[in-house]
This record gives sequence, C-alpha cells and structure tokens, in this order.
Amino acid sequence: MNSSPAGTPTVRGNRTRAALRTVTLAACVPYLSLKLAWLSGSRVGIPAGSALRRDGNSLMTLNALTVLMDAAVIVLAFLLTRPWGRRVPSWLMALPMWCATGLLAPIIVVFPVQTLFALVRGAAADGTGSAAGGPDGLLAPWVWGLVYGGFIVQGLALGTLFVLYARDRWGHLWRGRTGGLPVTPTLPARQSAAVAAAVAAALPAAVHGLWASGQGVGLSAARLAGQDFDARLNDAAYVLFALFTAVGVLAVGFRRGGRTPLLLPLAAAWTGSAALACWGGWMTLTTLTATAADPRLPTPVMSLTYAVQMIVGMLVAVTGAHFLAERHATTRAASEAARCG
Repeated sequence: MNSSPAGTPTVRGNRTRAALRTVTLAACVPYLSLKLAWLSGSRVGIPAGSALRRDGNSLMTLNALTVLMDAAVIVLAFLLTRPWGRRVPSWLMALPMWCATGLLAPIIVVFPVQTLFALVRGAAADGTGSAAGGPDGLLAPWVWGLVYGGFIVQGLALGTLFVLYARDRWGHLWRGRTGGLPVTPTLPARQSAAVAAAVAAALPAAVHGLWASGQGVGLSAARLAGQDFDARLNDAAYVLFALFTAVGVLAVGFRRGGRTPLLLPLAAAWTGSAALACWGGWMTLTTLTATAADPRLPTPVMSLTYAVQMIVGMLVAVTGAHFLAERHATTRAASEAARCG
C-alpha cells in the first residue's frame, strides 16, 4: 500500500483499509448472531447432552462477556481506519489490540492444522481438544467451523489493519537493528526484566511441553480424558508462544541478533506474551465459577501455569511500553536537535 510522506494513507490506501474493515465486520456477524441467540434463550447448535445446557447463569455471563469482546473488534476496526482513530491515546489503542492478538493468534495457528487432521481422520475439529459432534458434544460440529473460521478471518483482517496503522503512527519506534540499539541508563533494568520474563516463561513452556508430549502431569481427570491430538496441538502452540516471548525480550534487552530488524523481536515478544497472558487469563476466568465437584476445576499445577502465563504477559507488556516510550522520547529529542542545528 502506498502512503504519503507524512504517513497519511493515500486514496488507494484508504480503499484497502475500508475493504479490510468490511471483511472484519462481516467476520464478526456469525459469532455475534450465535451469541445473541443463546442469550435470548435459543439452544441452536448446542446438542441435547452438552454440558453448556447445564451451566445456567455462568454460561449467560460468559456469553455476554464474549459479545462485548467481539463488539470491541468492531470498534477497533473503525479506530484503525478512520482519521479520528489517530487521536486515540496510544495505550488505549495498543492494549485492546494486544489482547485481540493474544486471543486470536493461537486460533489462527492451531485450528487450521486441527481441521486438516480432522479431515484426514474423517472427524470434526472443535478447537478445544475434545471430540466434536454427537449428542454429548459441547457444540455441533458446524458451530466450531463457523465460529473459528470467523475468528481466523477477524484476526488476519484486523491484524493487517493494525500493522498498517502502527506503521503510520509508530513506525519510527522500531526502525533499525537490534544490534544498533543505544546503551541507555535504563538498559540494566530492561535486561533484568527480560531475564525474569524469559525464566518465568520456561515454566508454562515446560508444562505445556509435557502435556503436548502426552504426559498427564498435573492435569485434572476431565482434561486428561480429553487429551487427544487436538489438545496436544494446543499445548504445543503455547510452547511456541513461550519461545517467541523469551527470544523476543532477550534479543531486545541484550541487543542480540546483529543486523536483525528490531521489528522482528518486538513482534515475537508482542505476540508470544499476548497469547500466554490472554489465554492464561481466559482459562482462569472460565473456571472461577467451578465447584469442588466440577470436572472443569483446574488442578494446582494448571492454576499455577495459567497464573505464570499472565505474569509473564504483564511483565513483557509493561517493560515493552516503557521501552517504546523511551524510544519515542529519544527520537523526538534527536529530531528537535536536528531542527535546531
């Protein structure tokens, strides 16, 4: 896409963004329609023996929350494509996009592989690690394909819009190479935070790695019973995101990578930390209403893993925000000095 020298999109660029916004909005329709139908009392797509029919108020609350989350995607699509979106405070744009990245990235990575495997074995992927279909299934097979397919389209379209937006508004912050980052007074603190995040990320990486290899260490009985290929693939993805996080923060903190563009480790840390934190938070949230006899109740190992994932994500997010703020101040000072000189 072409841009003007000032970073303002051209007519062609505006048309591209408008098209991507339309795609994003259209991809939200199936999910929102289903959720609103369920909130109104419909049970379309929910088999008669599904545990969702027995969840009562907790299910209604989660449905309402997810409607708001998908509605936020619609708001973001407009913020990323309208002129007034450039006036939104940076944190107010970056935080929900970080959350959206974290929730959608694992689906984009994992669900297509699960679907391909399901086609080979003649079954249906459900994205959760348990068998889809049947009277006791969580949801009807077509629901998984419709919803997760919509999520993938949302993620790709919204992600592209954010890349274009971020390039225009903040592109100066990640110009250059990792090896060329300046030594600043905050470097030791940034290095300490990078080490802490990388070490902490090792725990969820190790635990999810064990689960991905078929080990049942620390799993509840219900989770162990559903530990099939789909579930192991989900866990393998979290190992990958933990690796992204560690490599990204260490490369930036210790200026490693030589001539590697700074954008690459920043993108790795952004995506990896968001996926760990947001899904750790979501898995914790969905079990808050579980009773002692509820099969969804997580074990101490599971709860610890999810908690550490959230800690890693928050640590990387705060450190990254400070790093970028420092970069912004430095580049602005250099620009003003050049004008005065």
